[in-house]
Amino acid sequence: MIAILVVLDKLGVPLTPLFASAGIAGVALGFGAQSLVRDALSGVFILLENQFSVGDFVELHTTAAPVAGKVESLTLRVTSLRSFDGTLHTVANGNIQLVSNKSKGWARAIVDIRLAYGEDVNRVRALLEELFESLRSDTVLEQWIREGPSVLGLETLGDYALVLRVTAETLPARCTATERILRERIAARLEAEGIRTPFPPAIVSATGTPD
Repeated sequence: MIAILVVLDKLGVPLTPLFASAGIAGVALGFGAQSLVRDALSGVFILLENQFSVGDFVELHTTAAPVAGKVESLTLRVTSLRSFDGTLHTVANGNIQLVSNKSKGWARAIVDIRLAYGEDVNRVRALLEELFESLRSDTVLEQWIREGPSVLGLETLGDYALVLRVTAETLPARCTATERILRERIAARLEAEGIRTPFPPAIVSATGTPD
């Protein structure tokens, strides 16, 4: 560019209009590239700080709406997430306001158990602790669970149910699967022991018959 300008100057071509046009074009390009520069800088910090990487399951709060899914690709400008239903979301890195990474460190599996009023909570707790002791030797769960499971205690006194909460620290990628297995095993044990689970009270219509 310098050589071209020198040649044009030697040929007597006026350079002032060219410089003015270049200045205007530079300003316009600068305004247009603001979002691109912001996206690229955000991408650099995402990589340097290791906020998330390909394969992680994350929830991103963006300027438009929150999106969640598995990171399929990550560039300096955009991040691509594949949601559970298969939808591919492409998010500009500069629009990411909050990152919730569910694949780092550990996760907590939470299972709430509803008991009918009148059931002996201490008896249920003892049954669950006995069940959890046997689960700790399970060949699958022992690889997924870091600590627990254990009965945290009564979480809620509902209108028609007592809610007992069970927690366990798991590998981040196995939290949901652990919750499913715990629900299945707990439901089977409570049914085998005759522990009653509550049902919502019937809604009586104006005719006097339950809906």
